[in-house]
Amino acid sequence: MATIAPKRPEVRTSPTAYEAIKEHYENNPGERPEHPHKWDVSRSDIYFEDKWQPIFAEMQEAGPLHYIPESPYGPYWAVVGHKAIQHIEALPETFSSSWEHGGITILERLTEEEAEAAGADTRELPMFIAMDRPQHTGQRRTVAPKFTPSAMVDMETEIRRRTGELLDTLPRGETFDWVEEVSIELTTGMLAILFGFPWEDRHLLTFWSDWSGDTELATVRDLDATRWEILQEMAGYFQSLWIERTQDKEPGDDLISMMIHSEAMNQMRPEEFMGNLVLLIVGGNDTTRNSMSGFIHALDKFPDQRKVFEENPDVIPNAVQEMLRVQTPLAHMRRTCTEDTEVFGQTIKKGDKVVLWYLAANHEEGVFEEPHKLDLRRDNARRHIAFGYGIHRCVGARLAELQLRILLEEMHKRRMRVHVAGDVERVRANFVHGFRKLEVEITDF
Repeated sequence: MATIAPKRPEVRTSPTAYEAIKEHYENNPGERPEHPHKWDVSRSDIYFEDKWQPIFAEMQEAGPLHYIPESPYGPYWAVVGHKAIQHIEALPETFSSSWEHGGITILERLTEEEAEAAGADTRELPMFIAMDRPQHTGQRRTVAPKFTPSAMVDMETEIRRRTGELLDTLPRGETFDWVEEVSIELTTGMLAILFGFPWEDRHLLTFWSDWSGDTELATVRDLDATRWEILQEMAGYFQSLWIERTQDKEPGDDLISMMIHSEAMNQMRPEEFMGNLVLLIVGGNDTTRNSMSGFIHALDKFPDQRKVFEENPDVIPNAVQEMLRVQTPLAHMRRTCTEDTEVFGQTIKKGDKVVLWYLAANHEEGVFEEPHKLDLRRDNARRHIAFGYGIHRCVGARLAELQLRILLEEMHKRRMRVHVAGDVERVRANFVHGFRKLEVEITDF
């Protein structure tokens, strides 16, 4: 008797996270967070307006880490030094990533009293990046085989075909949005392949990624209910895929099937399932898409480096590392101190929030000469920590690098020169660092 696949649940596709938060602040202009401390780099406006560089430089000159006693996210340590971040990342027992202590973003956990007063939801979304050993180890090992060097070889032909086909559809002689037409399309398609996600619904992945990865949106209590409803719809949709995969006679090699056949992940609570979906979607979507956009913007800003790229495709592997350094698609990660400890002359107390500003470290002048300049031949570009460092280094780093390398190779093969030719709008956020809109025009070189 044939089994019938369950009907997938109805899910919404609007409003986007961007539309929701924009409308909220238009209706409530006095509610934007206040940042009284001059070095409180949790301010989303400095990334939206691209004016974070002098603030981080001033902080780095004064030392590798600084205590910020007051912010909309509570007090925290801002770690801005490259060496200091690596040191802290190398001590995962002392500096916890666990959701039980606060997780991986600057967001402050609400107390029960605060949540009740605001009518807010206090549910947590555990995910393996926000776990300590040994739980982190078992769940990471489940998905890691999808991102090994041999897996990259297997995926390269498909990624190259899809990338080439997309580039061949782009208009010439007219302005279009590179973020929408290229960056989002390529990364969303890649995510759909990794999950074995229905191709016709792949843009749901971008919609869910934006609703789950926006730290500023998560502070707006009026949007709590909508956010949780959307994440529950995401979980329900993926649950229907999970049920379908359990009926497969042979285990598939997509991420959902790998979870099903893993002792570390096949008994996850609903919140843990949602959390790991958020991790894989945001990790696979925001990072690569914003690097793809950031590189196009940087090539236009530094025409001498565009000439290097056009005249010598051999620089492409190093260019990928440099584009990741310059863009740094996730500006920060957070840790929580588990015991009183001293770091670089500063005493960090048990329970203190420690925010690692990767964006600052990747632009530290003592490490990278002329750090804000794109240099495709930079000899230490690989020292960037855009993927993190230590046991929590991004599990999908190789895949991101592969996608970026293929995009550059296929652009070069077609002799595509991409000019910024219209509006440029950055993401207003302190976690995801990227572009919402990048209007361009293509010519030949």
